[in-house]
Amino acid sequence: MHRSESWTIKSMMAQPDSDYKEEASLKEDLKFYFMNPCEKFRARRQIPWKLGLQILKIVMVTTQLILFGLSNQLVVSFKEENTVAFKHLFLKNYSGVDEDDYSCSVYTQQDVYDSIFFAINQYQQLKNISLGTLGYEQDEDELAGLQICKQQYRKSQILPSNDTLNIDSTIETECILLEPQVLANKEMSDLKNSSFFSLEFYRLIEVEISFKLKGIDLQTIHARELPDCYEFQNTITFNNRAHSGKMKIFFDTDADIQECKDLNISGSIQKNTQYILVFDGFVIVSCFASLILCTRSIVLALKLQKRFVNFFLEKYKRHVCSADRLEFINGWYVLVIISDMMTIIGSIMKMEIKAKNLTSYDVCSILLGTSTLFVWVGVIRYLGYFQTYNVLILTMQASLPKVLRFCCCAGMIYLGYTFCGWIVLGPYHEKFEDLNTVAECLFSLVNGDDMFATFAQIHQKSTLVWLFSRLYLYSFISLFIYMILSLFIALITDSYDTIKKYQESGFPVTDLHELLKECDSEEYSLGPQTPMSFCCCRRVSWLQTGIGGITIVALC
Repeated sequence: MHRSESWTIKSMMAQPDSDYKEEASLKEDLKFYFMNPCEKFRARRQIPWKLGLQILKIVMVTTQLILFGLSNQLVVSFKEENTVAFKHLFLKNYSGVDEDDYSCSVYTQQDVYDSIFFAINQYQQLKNISLGTLGYEQDEDELAGLQICKQQYRKSQILPSNDTLNIDSTIETECILLEPQVLANKEMSDLKNSSFFSLEFYRLIEVEISFKLKGIDLQTIHARELPDCYEFQNTITFNNRAHSGKMKIFFDTDADIQECKDLNISGSIQKNTQYILVFDGFVIVSCFASLILCTRSIVLALKLQKRFVNFFLEKYKRHVCSADRLEFINGWYVLVIISDMMTIIGSIMKMEIKAKNLTSYDVCSILLGTSTLFVWVGVIRYLGYFQTYNVLILTMQASLPKVLRFCCCAGMIYLGYTFCGWIVLGPYHEKFEDLNTVAECLFSLVNGDDMFATFAQIHQKSTLVWLFSRLYLYSFISLFIYMILSLFIALITDSYDTIKKYQESGFPVTDLHELLKECDSEEYSLGPQTPMSFCCCRRVSWLQTGIGGITIVALC
């Protein structure tokens, strides 16, 4: 009986000691988690691998993006220059400048015939007149040709003088295919006498000429890169849907980059390509290492969050608030992980493009461009260790929810003006012809751009619409510039003033912050000074609670 009582007393004494050690361990881990990299190094001599890796990654990813951008510029310029060349080759009397959203227009029947046969003749003489490396598209050992289709109403009889209309709205489509071999042995006069080219303009809707051409971009050789092979799908459309006496001619070309079937190039191009592929490989390795380190940090943070929640539940018999839970979710790590994943995928695609096994330039540029954006935005995290920059970051964090709510309300008014301007002013003003253009025009007005031109270009054919346009524009500009934009700025200013006041009088304190205040600031020995110690920032106050998270304020 005596031995049993003694064991019970020892157990009761051991239990508080165990709880104390667990609480001390939790406080120690919490304090270390919310330190900046310099303080972690002084506390445990832990080398800031993530910080060094992020700096290295910024340099490598930016260099990779610049190299890809320079290569992509060659692709864009080749496509644009070929489009201009095609318009001059296949459009009769093309001035070099597009008319609005179409290339050019014709007004007489003879001009329509001349434009159609001009395009056919130019296609026939392409190899003799073109300055580029162009050839006819070949399909299964046969040359594909030039296809001409015309759409027209099945039956139509129109007598405008008698206001008489008899029409069958059913659309008929008729096509012919002219192969290069046939065109080479055929006179143009024979085509003109063909019944297909006897157009009845009163029921004609449109004529479409489509053909494919092959091309090779040789300018990449000067940049020590392998050349690209292109397939151009060209379409010339003679649009007569309006039957207004003006036939619009649209020229559209779609360039598709394809893998060259047989490349035999001597010189230093292949070696240069290998160097770039090796560099892309290093970028992938660095991003993969960063991805592993940041994922590990998030997993450890979630485990620490669980320990903290269980500790509060056992000791204080209450749950931790959501704000304290979110303190453990480092949004910067999430941003870095997304950036790393996009960089890895984009780098793999870039290597395939460099090796000419893939041609998805657009997808690759979106991935690399967005990942580089996220990498540079992530630098803000390290600027937050300095008090001056930290104020700006806290202001953005505090004002963001209010700004988003305000934008939702202002967006309703903006959409109302957009729909109203489109339906009323669309027939009288080119900037209000479609919803997308209206939205862009109104956004320009909010920023004070192109105001006079917007007022002046309203056609005064209708006095009522002209008066409405003045009321519409004056009310929109006054409402958004003088009121909504001012309120938008006031929200940010109010958040900035709040942050400044909190820095002077103290930030709101939560349960997590109270627990961290209990930590002994001398718990970690700073140890001897090292070169790393002199490079690190000196703390003014090791803990300062901020809106949306715990912020370490440091000065160099």
